[in-house]
Amino acid sequence: MESKDRNKTIVTFHSGIMTIGGTVIEVAYNDSHIFFDFGTEFRPELNLKDESLETLLNNRLIPAIPAVYDKSFSTGLELPTIGEFKHTAVFLSHVHLDHSKMVNYLDEDIPLYAFEKTEQLLKSLNRAGTFLIPSPGKELSYVRPITKVEQGEIVTVGEITVEMMPVDHDAYGATGFLIRTPDKFLVYTGDLRLHGYDAQDTIDFCDKAQDCDMLMMEGVSVSFSDNPRELDIETFTEEDLVESLVELELENPDRQITFNGYPANLKRFAKIIERSPRTVVLEAQMAALFAEIFNIEVAYYYSSKNPEKVEFLDESLEIPYENLLTDKGEYLWQVVDNFENLQDGSLYIHSDAEPLGDFDPAYAKFLKMLARKNIEFTRLSCSGHARPRDLDRIIAMIHPKLLVPIHTLKPENLENPYGERILPRRGQKIILQGE
Repeated sequence: MESKDRNKTIVTFHSGIMTIGGTVIEVAYNDSHIFFDFGTEFRPELNLKDESLETLLNNRLIPAIPAVYDKSFSTGLELPTIGEFKHTAVFLSHVHLDHSKMVNYLDEDIPLYAFEKTEQLLKSLNRAGTFLIPSPGKELSYVRPITKVEQGEIVTVGEITVEMMPVDHDAYGATGFLIRTPDKFLVYTGDLRLHGYDAQDTIDFCDKAQDCDMLMMEGVSVSFSDNPRELDIETFTEEDLVESLVELELENPDRQITFNGYPANLKRFAKIIERSPRTVVLEAQMAALFAEIFNIEVAYYYSSKNPEKVEFLDESLEIPYENLLTDKGEYLWQVVDNFENLQDGSLYIHSDAEPLGDFDPAYAKFLKMLARKNIEFTRLSCSGHARPRDLDRIIAMIHPKLLVPIHTLKPENLENPYGERILPRRGQKIILQGE
C-alpha cells in the first residue's frame, strides 16, 4: 500500500458491476483487507470448454485479483501484483452460485467466513459434486473449510471488523454485512427483499445499518426498464405462490402434477410440503437436504441424475419412480430430469428452477420439449430480490451518506436522496476520505 493511502478505507469493485451476479468487492485498511462474495458471473451463452481458473479469468467471469486464488493451480497465470497485507479474509453472504461458485478456488490459507446455515447448506448442495466448481485433485463433493459465524458475532480481520446479519432472500441463511474500519462504517446488502417469509430480518438489518458511510446495494429489480417503478405493481409473495400451487392441485384432481424449484429455497419447499393436499415426493438429494438441515423426513425417489443411494434416508419413505410416472392424483413430485417421461397432458409447475429464464439458452429448448409432449407449463415465481419501490424503502431506512449500486444492469435507476451516489466501473478503487 502506498504511503499516501495509509490510514484510509479503500474499496475496490473487482466484479459484479453492470451485471447481475459475480460480486467480488474488497475493503482494505492499511495491512488488512477482506473480500466478498466469491461467485462467478452467469454467462451460459459462452458455452465454455471447462471451468478452470484460467478459462474463467480469460472470459472475465471472475476477476484477476492477486494472492487470493489457490497457489497450487494459479501459479503461472498473469495476475496483478499486490501490496503487503498481513490480514486477509473472505466472507460469503449466501449459497447462490453467483456468490459462492468458486469458493474451492480460494487459497485455503485464507479463512472463509459464513453463517452456519450457509456452510451446512453449501455442503449438502454439493454432496453429488455438481453444485460448486470442484477443487483440482480433490473429491467432486469437496467443499473447502468454512469458518462458521454466529448471529451477533463480530469477526476481526486486522483493523477491520465484520458483523453478519440475516436478511430476507430466497436462499436459506442469506446475510448482509456491517463492516467497520477505524474511520468508516460500510454496509453490504448481499441479496435481499421485503416480500418473503423473513421480511423482518431485512428491516432489522436496515435499522443497524442506519447512517452508514457507504451502502453497497444490490439492484436486480431495476435492471430491466428505464422506468422500473412504473412497472412495480407486483404483489405476489411467497405465501401467494404456495396458495396458487395448492389451487392448481385442487383444480386438477385426476392429472399428473410435477414441479421443481431452486434447491436453496428450502422455506418454499417446506411450505409446499406442509400445505399440499397431495403427498409431496422430493428427489432424493433434495430429501437429504431436508433431513440434514431441518431434521425432517419426506417421501423421496431416486432420479437418473442422482442415482446414488443416500444411506441415511428412511427406506420406507422411498417411492418407486415407476409409481410416480403412472400416478394421476396421489403425488405432487419434484421432477429434475427425463421430462420426456412425463404423461402427455400432465401439468408441470416451474417455480424458479433451472433453466432460470429467457437469458439462459436452455430455457427456450426446455419449453419446446414440454410443448412437444403436450405438457402444460405453469410458472410460479417469486423473486428473491427487493422490488423497485422496496429498494427505495430500504435506502430510506438506511439513510446512507454514499450509495453504490451493484449487482444490476442499470445502476443509474437507484438514487440516494440522503447523500452522494457513485456508479463504479469494474476494477474501480474508491478511497474514502476521513471526516
